[in-house]
Amino acid sequence: MLAYIARRLIAIPFLLLGVASVSFLLSQMTKGDPLAALVPERMMDNPEIVAAVKAQWGLDQPLPVRYGIYISNLLQGDLGTSFATRRPVAVDIAERLPATLELVFAAMIIGTIMGVGLGLLSARFRGSVFDGLARIFALIGSSLPIFWSGLILLYLLSVRVALVPGTGRLPPRVEPPPDVTGFYTVDALLAGDLDLFAQALAHLALPALVLGWAVSGVITRLVRSSLIEGLSQDYARTARAKGAPERVVLINHALRNALIPLLTILGFTFAYLITGAVLTEAIFAWPGIGSYAVRGAASLDYPAIGGVTIVGSIAFLLANLLTDIAYAWANPRIKVGG
Repeated sequence: MLAYIARRLIAIPFLLLGVASVSFLLSQMTKGDPLAALVPERMMDNPEIVAAVKAQWGLDQPLPVRYGIYISNLLQGDLGTSFATRRPVAVDIAERLPATLELVFAAMIIGTIMGVGLGLLSARFRGSVFDGLARIFALIGSSLPIFWSGLILLYLLSVRVALVPGTGRLPPRVEPPPDVTGFYTVDALLAGDLDLFAQALAHLALPALVLGWAVSGVITRLVRSSLIEGLSQDYARTARAKGAPERVVLINHALRNALIPLLTILGFTFAYLITGAVLTEAIFAWPGIGSYAVRGAASLDYPAIGGVTIVGSIAFLLANLLTDIAYAWANPRIKVGG
C-alpha cells in the first residue's frame, strides 16, 4: 500500500507538468488579445505604451521562450502574476480556495446524506409511492441546470419568504472571523462567536443546497440500483435464510457492496465541484476560485486560467488516489496497486 501511494505521489508532478503544458499552449492559441486586460482602451493606439506593456509581461517573446519561462517559474512554485489583479496568482487562489472548499464540503455532506438516505429507502420500498417520488426527486436534481435551480431557489427561499439570506458569505458590513482555516463557519466557532457562526451558516445553506441537490440525484440513483442488485445476490439470500431482518440485510450486506461505485462517484464529484461550482458561485456571489476562473477567462488572464487549471488537476489526481485507497478499506479483497 505505501509503495503504491509513493508511486502515485511521484507521478503527480509529471502529470501536472503535462496538464500545465497543454493549458499553456491552448491559452496561447486563442484569438483574443490579453492586452485588453493590461492596457486601458484609450491607450491601445499608443505603440510605445503597448510595446512597454508587452515587454513588461513577456508578451513580446516568441512562444517557445514564453513556455520555457512559464515552466521554469512553475517548477519553483510560481504560478505567475494575474493580468487583472496584478497580484501573484498563488495568492489570489489561496485567498479564494477556502471559500470554494467550504461550499464544496457542505454540498457533499448534504448531497451524500440525501442521496444515500433516499437510495436506501427507495431500494427498501421498491415499487412503492415513496420509491417513485424519490426517483423523481433524483431525476429533477440531476437534470435541472444549476443556474436554473439556483435562481428559482434563491427567489423562493430568499426573496419571497426570506427564509435564508441571499448572496455572499456574510451580511454586508459584517467582519469575517479571525482567519484560521478560511472556513467562516469553522473560524467563527473557533473564535467562540455563535452569532457570527449562525450568519455564516445561513449564507452557506442555500448555495450548498443547490449543489447538494445535484449531487444527491446521482447518488440516489446509484445507491438504489446497487442495492437492488445486491439484495438479489446469494449473500443476501443466505442472510435472510439465517433469520436476519431485511433492514440488517440491506445495511450490513448490500450497502457494504454498494460502497465501491459510491466511492467512485464521491471522489470524482468532489474534485469536479472544486473548479466546477462556477455557476453556483456566480449566482450567489460566492468569492471562490470558480468566479475567479470566469473572470480570468473573460479577460484572457492566462496566468489565472493556468493557476485554476493546475488546482483543479491536483484535486482530480488526489481524489483519484484517495478513492483507490478507500476501495481497499471498503473491500479488503481489493488489492490496491496490484
